[in-house]
Amino acid sequence: MDPKKMRKVGMTVSILMGVTMSFFLSLIGTLTSGHFTVPGWIVSFLISTVVSLIIGFIVPMKKVTEGVTKALKLKERSLTARCVESLVSDFIYTPLMTFIMVFFAYRMAISNGAPAGSLSLGGMFLGSFWICLAAGFLLIFILMPIFVRLALKWNGIGR
Repeated sequence: MDPKKMRKVGMTVSILMGVTMSFFLSLIGTLTSGHFTVPGWIVSFLISTVVSLIIGFIVPMKKVTEGVTKALKLKERSLTARCVESLVSDFIYTPLMTFIMVFFAYRMAISNGAPAGSLSLGGMFLGSFWICLAAGFLLIFILMPIFVRLALKWNGIGR
């Protein structure tokens, strides 16, 4: 396979996954905060999109997930391998994205008059983290194969 085309496929998948993860995780985070506002969600979405795109371009996700599945001696494209790949990707993306979104929400609450002692950044993070981790896993598990097929098709590579 042409390495340039495969790089383009990887970048396409990174962008699609980054934007999708940001959309849903920022939506889930702002909805579960109990203080949903459209402007707050949009800012959270934009911040998390930037973070997820940086992660996607820095971390060679395919190499990392393939390395883990090979180390565990899992059959390529098996259900177990897909679960492990999704979990690895989820643990790479979700903690940082969730922390940044929660930190942003925390700072916004403080700047809007919430007493600093009434909020716990750690408590806010942990509550949001577990929800986002579960949602992220499902999103990655379901959407990654679809996005890979789309990226291959868009870049003229048959599978």
